Amino acid sequence: MSYKDILVFLDPTSSAPDRVRLAIELAKTHESRLIGVDATVADAGEGEAAGRASPVRLMFETMTRDAQVKNVFHAVGSARDSEKFNHCVDLIVAPAPGRPAREFLRHGLLDRALMDSGAPTLILPHDWTTAPLGESVVVAWNGGREAVRAVHDAMPLLKRAREVAIFAFSSRPSALRESAEILVDHLRSHGVESRTSDWTNTADISVVEALYASVEAQGADLVVAGAFGHSRLYEGLFGGMSFDLIRQQSLPLLMSH
Repeated sequence: MSYKDILVFLDPTSSAPDRVRLAIELAKTHESRLIGVDATVADAGEGEAAGRASPVRLMFETMTRDAQVKNVFHAVGSARDSEKFNHCVDLIVAPAPGRPAREFLRHGLLDRALMDSGAPTLILPHDWTTAPLGESVVVAWNGGREAVRAVHDAMPLLKRAREVAIFAFSSRPSALRESAEILVDHLRSHGVESRTSDWTNTADISVVEALYASVEAQGADLVVAGAFGHSRLYEGLFGGMSFDLIRQQSLPLLMSH
């Protein structure tokens, strides 16, 4: 399993080149085609005319040409335009939904990418700069369908990881230990060695605070988590904690729904 079509959302923010740089590295690693989507076109009537001369397009095409990566560029003229590409990719690379990207990206675009596309979304913090990704991974585990889906979608990254930790946060000691150990065994069948980490809920710290405070997260460069619900972007993780996961985001986050 590998990512053969990778989509990266483009915008004029200062973090966009680092986002493209990461997408290029992923494309080179997985021998993928890179699809750049400029989602900042404000007027549907401007469409391709705006995309042809945009600085965003020039940045994307220059960087991919220099890296000798197969690429395709699209300017989004409407919400439906972006949906066409979202459903035909293996991985989406996107900025965090808050500022500054929110000021440029088409409203609701990231919601649809994560919740409706069927593809995993790799969300980068707004202040993230080029760095290794996927060498040390923490899986946020609750034993649910979305968490399993996220693990499977992250498998191309997990197979290349140096360390993988399964972080289980539960109300009772070791409540998720059995399912976490089953996951460890399943990952081993894919050639991925991992270990479990239990955190019992004592009501003095939230699941997101526990995740980011854990020893595993301190040395990690990627968090893998399921996305639950059908409301606004990222809401519902761990029973309604996705918003906090994004609000407190300090690491790249791969989410699947």
